[in-house]
Amino acid sequence: MFTHTAIANLNGLELIVYNYAIKNKDKVMYMTIRELADAAEVSTTTVLRFCKKMGCDGYSEFRIRFKLYLEQEVHQPVNFGVSEILSFFKSINNEEFDELINQAVIQIINAERIVFVGAGTSGSLGKYGARFFSNVGKFSNYIDDPYYPISSDMFKNAIAIILSVSGETPEILRLASQFSLHHCKIISITNSETSSLARMADFNLSYHMPQTLISGEYNITTQVPVIYMLEAIGNHLAKTYLKK
Repeated sequence: MFTHTAIANLNGLELIVYNYAIKNKDKVMYMTIRELADAAEVSTTTVLRFCKKMGCDGYSEFRIRFKLYLEQEVHQPVNFGVSEILSFFKSINNEEFDELINQAVIQIINAERIVFVGAGTSGSLGKYGARFFSNVGKFSNYIDDPYYPISSDMFKNAIAIILSVSGETPEILRLASQFSLHHCKIISITNSETSSLARMADFNLSYHMPQTLISGEYNITTQVPVIYMLEAIGNHLAKTYLKK
């Protein structure tokens, strides 16, 4: 029901409805459209738009299909964040997502140099991505310091894979601008395809997980989808090289 493509087409308010529904599954089945709109703090019009993007004619059909969706789930003890992660994996279990991974590989395959870019947690994942890609035979390095000096040689026949949850970190956007200015292709992996970084990139993968902040500042949004995407691209690259 909730495919990766459908979720990617949601705007900010519609994504709030989706996140509320996923986190409050047992309640939503019995809610009226007004109750859901009030609970998610959006308008009923937004809820209707969300339903239509999920392939439903209206809210009544959405509730029926949502109930069937829940009945098909494999029930297991729910830990913190598990429902959102399971929903992510269900949304990408299709040919549409496989094609997105394939498109990313096509962008990468002919590049002589891959540079992973990220700050904080995303910087650590960039380091992991660089090692993983190097393991499959595609030498890569990483930048986890947003003030790292970039030489002109770094852009030659290169592709930058830039990681950012928000896609709005000023220092990362500055680095992305430098890569773009020197005609270096950019693949971004962000939580939302509407972020500044996603719009700046030549190709974007997004994962649409509920953002979690501590003290309104420290971002602890799960990065499981990012690791999966990096490994999916790396494994696809490995298969490509094995064929040569």
